Amino acid sequence: METFLITYEFVFRSGKKYVYHIRMNKRTISLISEWKGPLPAWTRLEHFQCAVCPLTKEKDPYCPIAANIAGLVNDFREIHSTENVRINVYTSERTYMKVAPVQKGLSSIFGMIMATSNCPVMDFLKPMARYHLPFSTGEETIVRSISIYLLTQYIHARKKGQPDLSLENLERAYSMVQRVNRGICSRIATAIQEGQGQGDAANNAIVILDTFSQLLQIAVEEKMDSLIPLIEGVSI
Repeated sequence: METFLITYEFVFRSGKKYVYHIRMNKRTISLISEWKGPLPAWTRLEHFQCAVCPLTKEKDPYCPIAANIAGLVNDFREIHSTENVRINVYTSERTYMKVAPVQKGLSSIFGMIMATSNCPVMDFLKPMARYHLPFSTGEETIVRSISIYLLTQYIHARKKGQPDLSLENLERAYSMVQRVNRGICSRIATAIQEGQGQGDAANNAIVILDTFSQLLQIAVEEKMDSLIPLIEGVSI
């Protein structure tokens, strides 16, 4: 099985370091879990199961996203979102580095894991995960999301399908993503309470992701008016 690897490294001022290897199947763009040991109760599917979740506890006893972020949530349960860290991200092509509040790095790695955990609601984000851009801004996320979606529609058209050039289905998909984000936030809040943690970094990281999905919905609703200046005057 061919795989590709993205490594996140969080380096704290104290010298403490957390390293996470995100390994994915190159063909399916699915995360290969490296979790060892029993999963915590808050990862069970029925625990704050998202309203839009199509899974059943009989076939999937654990939420695939919760199961894959359990280690991260445990590691950061005592850490506050505004604490500055150095975040290094290593891929086979290049290295990224940013000094930023820990929530910024967590939102980036959470986005990767959530898109590749085989959650049916999030599966459409797998192509973005394959070409992951750490620390992306709201505008970068909008451009990447819409570009990849339109590429998908072009491929559908080549296969004699009906392309969605109005982006109606993309808007609907991100509306469902927001509901998943809220469900994951509820799970994380429970996990931190049960573990007697005081940190808010993990929860705030999901809030950042939710903000990005809201920005994208607004951009689609406004017919991408904010992006028009980027391509005005460009002819092909």
